[in-house]
Amino acid sequence: MVTGTNQAEKPRDQVSSWAPFAQLSFLVLWTATVVSNIGTWMHDVASGWLMTSLSPSPLMVALVQAATTAPMFLFALPAGALADLVDRRRLLISVMLLLSLSTLALGLLVLFGLINAWVLLIFTFLSGAGAAFVAPAWQAIVPQLVPRSQLQPAVALNSVGINVSRAIGPALAGVIIASAGIAWPYLINAFSFLIVIAALMWWRPPPREETHLPAERFWSAVRAGLRYARASTPLRATLIRAVAFFLFASAYWALLPLIARQELQGGPELYGVMLGAVGIGAVCGALLLPKLKTHLNADQLVACGTVGTALVLVIFAFLRRPDAVVAASLIAGASWVTVLSSLNVSAQTSLPNWVRARGLSIFITVFFGAMTLGSMIWGQTASMIGVPMTLLIAAGCAVLGAVISWPAKLQQGADFDFSSSSHWPAPLVAEDPEPDRGPVMVTVEYRINPERTAAFVEAMQSLKAERRRDGAYAWGLFEDVAVPGRYLEYFTEESWLTHLHHHARVTQSDRHIQDAVRVFHLGPGDPQVTHYLAPEPGAATPSNVPQTGGLS
Repeated sequence: MVTGTNQAEKPRDQVSSWAPFAQLSFLVLWTATVVSNIGTWMHDVASGWLMTSLSPSPLMVALVQAATTAPMFLFALPAGALADLVDRRRLLISVMLLLSLSTLALGLLVLFGLINAWVLLIFTFLSGAGAAFVAPAWQAIVPQLVPRSQLQPAVALNSVGINVSRAIGPALAGVIIASAGIAWPYLINAFSFLIVIAALMWWRPPPREETHLPAERFWSAVRAGLRYARASTPLRATLIRAVAFFLFASAYWALLPLIARQELQGGPELYGVMLGAVGIGAVCGALLLPKLKTHLNADQLVACGTVGTALVLVIFAFLRRPDAVVAASLIAGASWVTVLSSLNVSAQTSLPNWVRARGLSIFITVFFGAMTLGSMIWGQTASMIGVPMTLLIAAGCAVLGAVISWPAKLQQGADFDFSSSSHWPAPLVAEDPEPDRGPVMVTVEYRINPERTAAFVEAMQSLKAERRRDGAYAWGLFEDVAVPGRYLEYFTEESWLTHLHHHARVTQSDRHIQDAVRVFHLGPGDPQVTHYLAPEPGAATPSNVPQTGGLS
């Protein structure tokens, strides 16, 4: 990777917001991505507008948005696991090539008049599927493009790039559709993917870190990501807040083509200008966010963004002046980026490195799942009661959702230390088991003062969540009825390989939880740990080996 990382890095508080552009790899890939995103926005505008001609019913127009977002809901989690297991650069190049060919085929069908509503939805779904496999891998390579001290401004610049393309692409699409025809946004987008492919082929990423452990199995990695999300209170809270916003904010995106064409009696130019205004508003909101964060916390920012979005929906329901609607679109963009950025940061701070891509893919799945469901709900509702009334209902539900979900606080993981503790000793074994052999059961025996039972059991609930986050699919705690104060904890994992990865996943914050439990143990020595493997038919390997080391 050709960068300037051999120079002394500035302290974190002196790093400029534009510093990542000094890294050639980041600059090249960022520029290529902006160009490609402009093409993608042109593509999306063309699809929404084309559907109003092929089948102008609100449901069919809303299904364009649903077909775009549904693949992210369906494929983001497997894509996140895949991005952790394979060469991300090759994965991105392969998917980008397929997207280019698919988009070219769609453009040619439109050019020769061979398109219909259902074919358009099929190609829209394929495009969304490609985006689903790109998103986790693309987010995961950012730390490879810049020094660690520049990671935060690099993420911010990626957000700026997305919204710059959002501001340019729709407006450009409106002009091109009106002057050259609706097929050309698709043909231009097909070419834009080739620019990203060229940039990725030029880029030479640093070699991946070597590990002595075999790679996780694909479906095991998917399940591990889901277990982490289920057991992580900070991530669960973020997902709840995401559903409470995106399910209702999706009404704006799903019905925007109809607002431009039917409610405002406008053409593709107006539709493009409205989307461009959203992009400009998002860029302005992103630039104002650092200052807002000095006065408001993440929960308050999301509340303000939700109220702003509800206000925009109300304006769209009542006003029929294009200038007022374009001004409201600026508010919509600023509100959208405020909420999305706050939720994304909350998700990031909830995740250790080993599950980051999978955790973010779960966030993406929930995001697009809510958008997909919302698009279908609001499209069907608009078909029955009209667009204005649907917008008013969505606005009221958005505010109500914010109130109901308020107890789920954001950025609960901001103070967690996710660095590896490496304090678990390696399991003692008579012979190394096969990596895929399992399931594995681990037991930990404690001796405590019976008078402290209530406090001990309460502390064990935090340890239960830690075990499940790091790989256990079952956990239990039992008291010896014959010996007061003797407790046996057990947890089970899919395979010996999963348990070895559990050893590597334990963080400093996990260690603090385990230390809080350890103080209850009276000894002698540390709690006794024993590993058990399910027996194999005809196998002579011992199935358990006691160990008297630390918690594991």
